[in-house]
Amino acid sequence: MDKTKITNTYNSLVDSKPWHQAVLDSLAEEELEVTPPELLYSYETAFSGFAAKLSRTQLKSLKKMDGFVSAVPDKMLSLHTTRSPLFLGLEGKKGLWGSSNIRSDVIIGVVDSGIWPEHVSFQDHGLPPVPERWRGECEKGTRFSPSNCNKKLIGARYFYGGYLAAGGRINKTEEYLSARDAAGHGTHTASTAAGDVVENANLYGLANGSAAGMRYSSRIAAYKVCWPGCTSVDILSAMVKAIEDGVDVLTLSLGSTSEAEPYSQDYLAIASYYAFKSGIFVAFSAGNSGPADYTVVNTAPWIMTVAASTMDRSFPAIVKLGNGQTFEGSYLYSAVKALRSLPIVYGKTAGHSGAEFCVPGSLNPKLVKGKLVICNQGEVRRTEMGEQVKLSGGAGMLIMTPLGEDLATDAHVLPAAMLGVSASEAILKYVNKTKAPTASIVFKATTYGNRAPKVSTFSSRGPNLVGPDVIKPDVTAPGVDILAAWPAKTGPSTLKSDRRRVLFNIISGTSMSCPHVSGIAALIKSKHKDWSPAAIKSALMTTAYTMDNRGKPIQDLAFGDMGSPFAFGSGHVDPTKASNPGLIYDITADDYLLYLCSLKYNKSQISLFEQGFECPKKATLQPGDLNYPSFAVNFGPNAQNATFTYRRTLTNVGIPGSTYKVSVEAPEGVSVIVRPKVLSFKKLNEKLSYKVWFKGQSREKPVSIASVGSLVWVSGNYRVRSVIAVIGL
Repeated sequence: MDKTKITNTYNSLVDSKPWHQAVLDSLAEEELEVTPPELLYSYETAFSGFAAKLSRTQLKSLKKMDGFVSAVPDKMLSLHTTRSPLFLGLEGKKGLWGSSNIRSDVIIGVVDSGIWPEHVSFQDHGLPPVPERWRGECEKGTRFSPSNCNKKLIGARYFYGGYLAAGGRINKTEEYLSARDAAGHGTHTASTAAGDVVENANLYGLANGSAAGMRYSSRIAAYKVCWPGCTSVDILSAMVKAIEDGVDVLTLSLGSTSEAEPYSQDYLAIASYYAFKSGIFVAFSAGNSGPADYTVVNTAPWIMTVAASTMDRSFPAIVKLGNGQTFEGSYLYSAVKALRSLPIVYGKTAGHSGAEFCVPGSLNPKLVKGKLVICNQGEVRRTEMGEQVKLSGGAGMLIMTPLGEDLATDAHVLPAAMLGVSASEAILKYVNKTKAPTASIVFKATTYGNRAPKVSTFSSRGPNLVGPDVIKPDVTAPGVDILAAWPAKTGPSTLKSDRRRVLFNIISGTSMSCPHVSGIAALIKSKHKDWSPAAIKSALMTTAYTMDNRGKPIQDLAFGDMGSPFAFGSGHVDPTKASNPGLIYDITADDYLLYLCSLKYNKSQISLFEQGFECPKKATLQPGDLNYPSFAVNFGPNAQNATFTYRRTLTNVGIPGSTYKVSVEAPEGVSVIVRPKVLSFKKLNEKLSYKVWFKGQSREKPVSIASVGSLVWVSGNYRVRSVIAVIGL
């Protein structure tokens, strides 16, 4: 809403009540036959607006009001570490974990399912007083009081108006009407980003070691928005409040699972822009809808969008079939060390319709008792399949994967082995051709040194549907089998029937990779207090690596071949190199507004981001000119031989008097020209620009979804790398 116009129109009412209430009261007077409008939230600081529950008639009346800008329907969204610090090059009291960097106060806002405040990961031993600039608070609620906060957990709020308005219900016997976490997801992500150092952290002896958040001395502010559903209205309200409270970094491991929307229709994108404008670094998970193309979400260019990949750690489960074939899977269960050779049942030999997926009620206890049950993924959660096998008397479970070699597993309630697609196909072939199939499982100790990273199958992929001129995701980070804090009253499988209790749990998702990057961003902010969110993002992207620990290209677990920028963005994050990138591609809030202008957003749409801003009338704008740290070049069906010219500006944050030379690896089917080829910086913070021309070449056969290359500025040990992805050739 345009507050100025509304105030002028309802001058007499606004004098006696808030402007948004005046608007809603006028709607109620016009439509006496319907339920009065219900105000959910109002927004005054980041931008002017409100969230309300309206009838269709009331919405039509609202749209006719002078000052109306836009109305966006609410959406229900979903929630999308002992080894990871070492895997990322963080250890001891040196480098980025040195005392000078760790001492600096940085506040990370975690918008998620809440937090378990008593967890040892959130102790405040040795921390100085809460920063005076902090304006947040700890809200009282069910089993949560201000005394639950300390010098580590300095803020806790909860938002549920949108969830209730959308028809959601909060079961007060299973959920806490407060910032306290019942799901476990928020506690896990908060500790991954900023949890304190905890020795001997493990899950049933697996992954044992020292657990620590990426920026373990950061302060945490928890904003609970998931009940278990998460509505965009509640998330928007939490983000606005976090901006007002004074967070430095926002981490959100959630998002839509549906088709992407224009940024002007995306609450999260709009709120993230205001956070960026306030100097806040915002990271979102890319989504868990992979490996299909065009599934990545949270794609606004001012957001850091994070994919998920593996570490070099695994939990091997060795499955040996009756014919002597052996296969390696993974497990998270320790009550037994092995299962002796047992009969295998599957599908019709395990029950009736749905038994192949182990859906509730499909398994026959008479057929299953004491046997190994094969369950295909796809219908219910893997932990629910295990629950059904256990309830039916099964001795163990073999989980079949329909696609990819991803072995991300769960803390099952019975012995279970997760298997990749090649093993799954071989096992099913054996079972279908053998009259009395059998198998045994040996559960081995935690192993290290595996080939890594590899992009997970579930991680959502680009290209970016909303802004195809920006590569998404931006980077990848550890997101498979991550050990982190867990609530004291929630079983590790999250099943209601699971009465086990653990201090730490292992789960997977881009939800887990996102807080890794958020914590690393907090580390970089500690070292470079004057850097903008775009500068931090640029540093993370241009120093990311694309070769694994074997010196080979990062592999895509979904397809078994080399990953692409649409799977892992610019590559895997490298915190140490990101802290000293040499050059950065900086971007201002106005630059992003001009980018929206290049997408042909109208004045009304632009006003959602910045009221009063008008797009230049004469300037020729193209999306590719955004000073982004990577290049997405889109050759349409009739533009194979076209030439695209983009401009970029680099800022020297490395060494005064340094000279950089460009090195280009041209994508297949494209010629790349850069001018100038040399950039000589005389001083720090000096800015120099260059242009790059991409010219399509005639081809007999089209390239697949993308042709990939890179543009690298090199000076001494600095390599400032921008990935190039070409579509449409």
